[in-house]
Amino acid sequence: MHSPMSHRIARLLQNKYVVVTLAFIVWIGFFDRNDLITQLHLRTSLRDLYRKKAYYSNQIAQTEKDSRQLLSSPARLARFAREKYLMKKDNEDLFVIVDSTQNPK
Repeated sequence: MHSPMSHRIARLLQNKYVVVTLAFIVWIGFFDRNDLITQLHLRTSLRDLYRKKAYYSNQIAQTEKDSRQLLSSPARLARFAREKYLMKKDNEDLFVIVDSTQNPK
């Protein structure tokens, strides 16, 4: 009571070329050092690294632009120092207003 399909599959499995090809596909797909799962992980990691590279390249460009602007004018440099590092002149009082709706850094 064998179906024609099972007979056909049994005949294919008796062919040594089919068996070797299937064994090769299974070996490359799952057991090799560069198997499919590893390749997928590496591809995902590479995509993440490209995104990080783009982000940091943009950050570097912005920082270089800010640096050029700060160094071009003493007034801008003084303003930056006052805002960023809370610096003040001797005859000034400094008031820091903290926005309670923002998350603390």
